[in-house]
Amino acid sequence: MRTLNKLKLSLFSLILIFVFGCNSSESNNTSLLAPTISIKLVDESGDFEEVNVEVVDVLIKMDDNSDDDNGWISLNSNKKVINLLDLTGGVHEVLVDKFPIPTGTLKQIRLVLGDNNTIVIKNDLDVGETHDLKTPSAQQSGLKLKVDALIEEGFTYDFVLDFDVDKSVIIAGKSGNINLKPVMRVTTEVSSGIIEGSVLPVDESAVASVVDTKGTSETEDDEVISAYTNYKGDFALWGVPTGTYEVVLTPVDSNSKYKVTTVSDVEVVNGEITVIEPAIQLALKVGVITGKILNENIEVTVSVIVDGTEVQANTNQEGVFLLENIPIGVYKITLTPADGSGLAKVELNNEEVKEDQINDLGDITLPEA
Repeated sequence: MRTLNKLKLSLFSLILIFVFGCNSSESNNTSLLAPTISIKLVDESGDFEEVNVEVVDVLIKMDDNSDDDNGWISLNSNKKVINLLDLTGGVHEVLVDKFPIPTGTLKQIRLVLGDNNTIVIKNDLDVGETHDLKTPSAQQSGLKLKVDALIEEGFTYDFVLDFDVDKSVIIAGKSGNINLKPVMRVTTEVSSGIIEGSVLPVDESAVASVVDTKGTSETEDDEVISAYTNYKGDFALWGVPTGTYEVVLTPVDSNSKYKVTTVSDVEVVNGEITVIEPAIQLALKVGVITGKILNENIEVTVSVIVDGTEVQANTNQEGVFLLENIPIGVYKITLTPADGSGLAKVELNNEEVKEDQINDLGDITLPEA
C-alpha cells in the first residue's frame, strides 16, 4: 500500500512538473526544443598594439525593431575584457554558446560594453603607451545591430560579430581623447563562408581583403571585408558570401619592399572554410638596371648582390645590358670584362633601384687594366 501511495505521489508530482513546465515554456515562447544561439566576436582590422574592450553583455530583441529599451533579452554573456587584436588568423572569442532563445524573428543584437576600455599605441620612442578609450554617451547603451533572421524550433543559430577596429577608434584632434565608436557587421555562418590563408614572409604584417559587391553593379553597396595577419602570417576573412573573389594582400608598412599582391579565383561556399594553399608569397617591389658599354667587341658581365645572391647579365652585341626584376634598394654594380680583354673591372656604388622604374646608367667606357 505504501508503495502504491508512493507511485501515486510520484505520478502526481510528474504531472505537476509537466503542467508548470508547459506553462513556463508558453509564457516566454520557448520549449524543450527551443532554438539556441551562439555568438562569436572577431576582429576585422586594426593597426595598433592592443585594443582592449570590456564586454558586459549581449542582448537580443525578438519581433521588435523599435529603438526603445523595452523587450531586450539578455543572453547572459560573461563579463570580460578582450584584446581585439588577439582575434586574428582565425582566432575568435565566444561571447554566447548555445543559449536557448524564443522562436520568432530575431530583429536586433546588442553588444553592451563597459568602461574598462583601453588602447596601446607606440610613441615616438617605439614604446607602447596605454590610453583610455572613451565611449561617447550615445554609445553607452550598447551597439545595436539589425539582423532580421527567422528563428525556428530545434535549430542552432551561429552569428559572427566582426569588429572593425580601424573605423571604431577615433583619435580626436585638439582634445587628445581617443574615442571608441564601435563599427561592426553581423553575419550568420550558414549564410556566409570564411577565407583562410597565410602570408610569407611571416614577419611582414599585411592586410588581407576582399570586396563584397552584394551581387549588384552599384559600387555604393560594395563592402570591404578585411583582416590583419598575425605573428605567424595567418589571416581569416569571416562573413564572406558565396561567390568568387580576388583576395588582396596589402603590406601595412607603406615603405615595405613588398607590393600589393593578389590571389584570383578564390571560391567561397556558404557554411564552409576556403583555405588558400600554399602560403601566399608577397611580391617584391622591383625595378630595372640598364646601360651600354662603349668598348667595342668586348663582352661584359654586369652583376649585383641581392640578399646574398649574385644576379648577372651579359652585354649583347651592341654592348647593352639589362638586369630585370631587381628588388628596390641601393646597390653596388660590378662591370667585369671578359678575360684577356685588357680592360679593368669597374664598380659603381650607391645606384638606386626604384619600383617599376628603369635606372639607366647611360654610356660607360671601361678603362684599360
